[in-house]
Amino acid sequence: MAYYVLFDTETTGNQDDDKIIQFGAMIVDQKGKVEAFDELCSTDVAIKLEAMEVHNITPELLVGKQKAVETNFYKKLEELNSNENYLIAHNISFDMGMIKKEGFVNQYQLIDTLRCAKHLFPELPYHRLQYIRYALELYKVEEIEAAKHNIIIKAHDAIGDVLVMKLFLSKLVGKCREIYPDYNPIEKLAELTKTPVFIQTFKFGKYKGKDVEQVAREDAGYLNWMRSNMELDEDLKYTLDKVLKA
Repeated sequence: MAYYVLFDTETTGNQDDDKIIQFGAMIVDQKGKVEAFDELCSTDVAIKLEAMEVHNITPELLVGKQKAVETNFYKKLEELNSNENYLIAHNISFDMGMIKKEGFVNQYQLIDTLRCAKHLFPELPYHRLQYIRYALELYKVEEIEAAKHNIIIKAHDAIGDVLVMKLFLSKLVGKCREIYPDYNPIEKLAELTKTPVFIQTFKFGKYKGKDVEQVAREDAGYLNWMRSNMELDEDLKYTLDKVLKA
């Protein structure tokens, strides 16, 4: 029987030396039973002020807390680490990078709800979790879901984000059934996670809102500069490589 492990981390920052200071997670079995985790954890890495500004976790809150690998969630994460189970996060590459720093070696099938959102809801101008929360009106039902699991919802809080992600996962499954009726929706989400997304319009920078293919025709030099000099996600790299080759 497969388990679906939805998780999120809050961290000391987003640099190479940063570490996990909070796990939020919901583990769901095929019968729909949910086990929720909301755990702070200590680290010897100082929390950056910019990170505190986002998640409101201060050093005082971590005094006396266990290390990340000693938390109940991390132990469960290791226990269920098998190819028959699914590990799910929004922008999963970030969270995977963080747990790998703790020594985690992945065997799960992965589902990135961010990339799946780009595939299945391309009409949305943004695919940030909090944007999706309001765009798809998940906020209207989240309190009912939170009450079931004794969860308090706060923006940019690990367990609050996981709850929203669980509601969004149901939307993704429904969309998969609509678009790909001949496929198992969870298996299709795992496949889409491995499939780069072609970005239609720029979401930032000099050409924000402009069609990528049109910009490639008019200013290929700038796109080549972007590709060589900017830190881009995999989808934008894939898109630029495709339009520049064309």
